[in-house]
Amino acid sequence: MMYRLDAQADEWVNRSAVLSFEFEGEKYQGLAGDTISSALAAAGVPYVARSFKYHRRRHILSFANHDSNTLFQVDGVPNVRGDVTALREGMRVFAVNTFGGLKRDRARFLDSMARWLPVGFYYKAFHSKRWFPRWETMFRALTGLGAVSLDAPRENTPKRYGFCDVLVVGGGPSGLAAAVAAAAAGATVALVDEAPRLGGSGWGLRDGSQAATRALADSVGATSGITVLSGTVAAAYYADHWVALADADRLTKMRAKAVVFATGVIEQPAVFRNNDLPGVMLASAALRLVQRYRVAPGTRVVMIAANLEAYNCCLDLHALGVKVVAVVDLRSAHASVATGAPGSARASGEEAAAREKAVADEEAVAVSACEALGITVLRSHAPYEAIASADGMVAALTIAPIAAAGDVDVDASRNVDASRNVDASRSQRLECDAILMSVGWAAAANLFLQAGGVTTFSTELQQFIPREFPAGVFAAGRLNGVYDFAAQVADGTRAGTSAAAHAGYGAASTAVVERAQRRPSHIFPIIDHPKAKNFVDFDEDLQVKDLENAAQEGFDSSELMKRYSTVGMGPSQGKHSNMNALRVLARYLGVGVETLGLTTSRPMYHPVPLKLLAGRSFYAERRSPLDAEHESLGAVWMPAGNWRRPEYYAVNGESRAQSIEAEVWAVRNAVGLIDVGTLGKIEIYGPQAGEFLDRAYTGRFSDLKVGMTRYGLMLDDSGVVVDDGVIARLSPEMYYFTTTTGGSATVFRELLRLNALWGLDCALVNVTGHRAAINFAGPLSRELLQPLTDLEVSEAALPYLGARVGRVAGVPARLLRVGFVGELGYEIHVAAGDAVALWRALCAAACPRGLRCFGVEAQRVLRLEKGHLIIGQDTDGLTDPFEASASWAVSMGKPYFVGQRSLKILKARGPRQVLAGIEIADATRLPKECHLVIERGTIAGRVTSVVYSHTLGKAIGLAMLAPELVRVGGDIEIRGEQGEMLKARIVPTPFYDPKNARQRAVTT
Repeated sequence: MMYRLDAQADEWVNRSAVLSFEFEGEKYQGLAGDTISSALAAAGVPYVARSFKYHRRRHILSFANHDSNTLFQVDGVPNVRGDVTALREGMRVFAVNTFGGLKRDRARFLDSMARWLPVGFYYKAFHSKRWFPRWETMFRALTGLGAVSLDAPRENTPKRYGFCDVLVVGGGPSGLAAAVAAAAAGATVALVDEAPRLGGSGWGLRDGSQAATRALADSVGATSGITVLSGTVAAAYYADHWVALADADRLTKMRAKAVVFATGVIEQPAVFRNNDLPGVMLASAALRLVQRYRVAPGTRVVMIAANLEAYNCCLDLHALGVKVVAVVDLRSAHASVATGAPGSARASGEEAAAREKAVADEEAVAVSACEALGITVLRSHAPYEAIASADGMVAALTIAPIAAAGDVDVDASRNVDASRNVDASRSQRLECDAILMSVGWAAAANLFLQAGGVTTFSTELQQFIPREFPAGVFAAGRLNGVYDFAAQVADGTRAGTSAAAHAGYGAASTAVVERAQRRPSHIFPIIDHPKAKNFVDFDEDLQVKDLENAAQEGFDSSELMKRYSTVGMGPSQGKHSNMNALRVLARYLGVGVETLGLTTSRPMYHPVPLKLLAGRSFYAERRSPLDAEHESLGAVWMPAGNWRRPEYYAVNGESRAQSIEAEVWAVRNAVGLIDVGTLGKIEIYGPQAGEFLDRAYTGRFSDLKVGMTRYGLMLDDSGVVVDDGVIARLSPEMYYFTTTTGGSATVFRELLRLNALWGLDCALVNVTGHRAAINFAGPLSRELLQPLTDLEVSEAALPYLGARVGRVAGVPARLLRVGFVGELGYEIHVAAGDAVALWRALCAAACPRGLRCFGVEAQRVLRLEKGHLIIGQDTDGLTDPFEASASWAVSMGKPYFVGQRSLKILKARGPRQVLAGIEIADATRLPKECHLVIERGTIAGRVTSVVYSHTLGKAIGLAMLAPELVRVGGDIEIRGEQGEMLKARIVPTPFYDPKNARQRAVTT
């Protein structure tokens, strides 16, 4: 059982500040500076999690934010990473992936069913049509980790942009040296490390390097040209040295001229039966727990070793007050020597012998020091099985000797399988309550690979190391195969100097730093057991046999095995499992790991909370030049695209419905005024402007007369309706046209793309923000407008669909005679700065005659009475003009327009659905937009718009229906909100003024 040791200097906790928190409903105490994981470990909690598939007990494994064993539900927030999340007063913590709590998890029975749940079983079973829905429901309930809570606090997380000459990722010895060297050359440097304090592996070494690490960290802090971003994860690399940096509060988009990856290596677990029991952890995890938080991994510790780091860790733990009783070394009595390591100079026979002796002597000193402390060293032995106590924690370790044929550590070319040479008949039991593993490392090369780097597998080091570097990308330290402290510092200096030179500061380093002369990783730290439960992937509960079965079924490449078995697809993204999975696959295929490739590394490298990707929760709201006028009139606001517009104008004594009704009445019987300045407004100039519009829109505009307008419909290449508007020709080579409010930016961007593609002699200008627009509509509009303008607005001078340029209320204006609301009306476009003066002049002239300003809701009623569609409401992402009953706006006889080819195919196929007018039988029970039309028990359409029209005295709407239902006078049924069936009838449109006499100002 883990426990808290006595205080020591440099510990990361404040013993005078005690924090209370809850875990699984029970009260515990930790210290300020603790993480969730360290606090639970110090409190002696026997296990903190249940595994994903079999719901086995789990505890700390990596203590480095690398695995799913320590994911928690914290104050309603799912999947909080306990290894790196600071403890807070009053924190409420729960385990994830449990049914009934951690101790009484009802799904723990799955562990006993493992033999019937092999890898890929879900691909082969439960496929019957009758039973699949039930199985699917069950599996969806079982899978997943944390639960999304609607009561969780909503946290706003801003994004920011950063720029530097050199970005150094990794704050260990080589990263610190790289940052100092780059800054010394004159570059501005950003140093990123996921730990809250710099130093990395430098703090855990026993060769006097801790003082040197401290000096490097102090030098970084004292250098003004270095910005330190601690507690920050470099989560992803994108093009042109764009790196996503995630901390607890924000996402930083860092752009650098050069990048140094000093990301180090990730310790890998040994694979043996029950290697996932609480109390089995990586040696580096135990050392971090003791050094930083003074939490001992146990009272009797056994170390599984295969490198020098294991013995150094034992010495460190002993010095820090932790009792290590035995070292179980997978290797023979010979030290592991990486002869001819890639990147090392070719040594002569005498030099090679001298290096081998130096490596052997270095390890012999560490072994002797351990033995002098009373630690039993068992060479050529392997862990065979971890034994659990009654509470599920480690109670002992069964070990067994490895036969001579299994001594594979001396010569890497002899790829003999040690795991199958374990003599279980000579096993022995070591009593212990903690098992530490130090058998090898995997390069943290994900970001380097995302940057376009290429690695190669070093059989001498048993590690993938960089081979090809993209321009401006450098690697240093243990990622680069450099393990000794002095060499790491030298390699960091080399990389930092070269990165600064790439950024334009100083000259690149020509220094050559040799890679490690010893082998830090075992070739095959995987021990078979007839009863399995030897886990390779702790996130996904994958055993050795699972991977072998996947290969046996034909998924015998690293990419295929990953997808079939899901190895490396959990929260760790393979950090602790990919290398051992490759070793299992290599053994099955009878090849070396060097012949297999790593799986593709994609962003994100670490799990990143969605809140950081979403950024701050704010709405970029645009306001028209008339916003203050609307506010003074009592506007009730609504969003329209990224604008805010008046939904209606509140009047004392009127309800919302009454105000909207009064606004509609004014437009139909007197005069109304609406701000339509949110429409997109674009000008196009040039000899080929008409031809350009012919291509971009479905109608023909090159023959449009000067001073006239025409409706324009825009499609995409697939023939889907994407926008519409009114196009006016103001001179032979100049057009002015509008787009929908929500589509203005997208349409303009697309038109610019098309203009660049076609190369026509014309230019486009987006004047959406430069111009305001007001629609002045109603039977009295002409009479009231005439005194305010120098233009003749009679029917003869300014006919329906006409366009004129003149002055209104003393300001330059463009008048468009259009009729979206179905009444005599004028759309007046002026400079944004003149909008208020125009608005006030129109109000002053028309208020005595019953003027009512109207909002979006009244406009929607008015347009629906005329049967006019709204793009995006009455259409969707698949609607073509034939389905929208807008074929009248399509000129198929033109040589070309965007979407024409697709329309020909769609026309020959016939519509899937047709937009039609409907009249609801019971006006007191209206369906809602998107309610379904049901015909003979199946979905036959949906309602797109519906409203009660006081003008017509009935409920009307538009519906997208199956073509066979669209016959005037036909009856349909709409399923209401409570499942009731509402009757409606197909009717022709427009509902109001079908001969368009009112908007044409024709006396009837």
